[in-house]
Amino acid sequence: MTLSTDAELTLLQQEAFSYFLHETSPVNGLVIDKTEPDWPASIAATGLALAAYPVGVQRGFVSRALAVERTLRTLRFFWNSPQGPEPDATGHHGFYYHFLDMQSGRRAWQCELSTVDSGFLLAGALTAGAYFDGKSADEQEIRTRADSLYRRADWQWAQNHGDTLTHGWKPERGFLKYRWQGYDEALLLYILGLGSPTHPLPESSYAAWASTYQWIHSYGLDYLYAGPLFTHQLSHIWIDFRGIRDAFMRAKGIDYFENSCRASLVQHRYAIDNPHKFAGYREGCWGFTASDGPGPDARKVDGVVRKFYGYIARGAPFGPDDGTIAPWAAVASLPFAPDIVLPRINYYVYQLKLKNNHPYGFKATFNLTHPDRSANPFGWRSPWHYGLNQGPIILMIENYRTGLLWQWMRDCPYLVTGLRRAGFSGGWL
Repeated sequence: MTLSTDAELTLLQQEAFSYFLHETSPVNGLVIDKTEPDWPASIAATGLALAAYPVGVQRGFVSRALAVERTLRTLRFFWNSPQGPEPDATGHHGFYYHFLDMQSGRRAWQCELSTVDSGFLLAGALTAGAYFDGKSADEQEIRTRADSLYRRADWQWAQNHGDTLTHGWKPERGFLKYRWQGYDEALLLYILGLGSPTHPLPESSYAAWASTYQWIHSYGLDYLYAGPLFTHQLSHIWIDFRGIRDAFMRAKGIDYFENSCRASLVQHRYAIDNPHKFAGYREGCWGFTASDGPGPDARKVDGVVRKFYGYIARGAPFGPDDGTIAPWAAVASLPFAPDIVLPRINYYVYQLKLKNNHPYGFKATFNLTHPDRSANPFGWRSPWHYGLNQGPIILMIENYRTGLLWQWMRDCPYLVTGLRRAGFSGGWL
């Protein structure tokens, strides 16, 4: 039986929310990066969980008392976890390692201290602080902990004496050589850094970042380019960019919300055009983003040698593209382009059966070109669920339905300050 649109969206949110209910440590509140056995936690997924708990309360997926308990456990862990230059710490200068051991909460895999993933974690904490406004001791502590965690981040340190923010740092060799340049999900990161009352980024850092933008024309549309779809979505989880503009967007006559609308339409038109003739691309089948894939592999398919990738940042219109589609990425564009998203949900659910026997809804990705038919008749599918996919499903559906995340975060003084220091004006500001 086909569900109504409203019922289908509620089910999608609830299934994705169940990931955070069941894949979270009961000891420290950390959320596993993906469902592969013995995998570490992701601080970005943990931040998305912190943002999702209030939505779960509002939707009746979890009680307020349980959401408070989980949120407080997570915030207490990060506040009390070891900070310092030691290679087995949890963080340093108020930022945190990308992956943490699910049990100990210490750095995993000798990974980097990640500025952007720390940004998602802090944005989730600020969401919790904005939502849990009760007078109980626990809810007051949530607000205090969230505020303290945000204030501890040393954004100036993360610049490493440069104009823009670095990607991160490792205790073994110092700062990574890469910096956040070119339009991407760092939009949220810079706004968070600019809004800090303790260690703020200078306004010049935002101007330096924006100076590296690439404005392009593709499939009949002019827009600010970033290939993978998630880069046009993640900052919009927390910030309502409708009607507010910085200097760059004022010059272009649009806002970042409209830009994400155009980026979604480009992906849709690219799938219809299907320049590389992958199986299954059509009007109802699109979503190119950072995601799992069937590679590394090379196979001859219908006389053509195809190269397939593993986890990589796929994008459109310039690739990389190996026939892999992420349904969650299309769903997360729901606020931007409902006319091309809503009809595709039924296609993924009822024709490709991408949710069959999967407790958390859609699997991460599928590839109809790859010849693997061992598990299903529809080509390769990722065997895993990812926390980074589940969060945007919950939160962007909610922004489409009610705008709750945007409403809560409009009242966050740090984000408002960050937006104004970045030069945003107009609209709700």
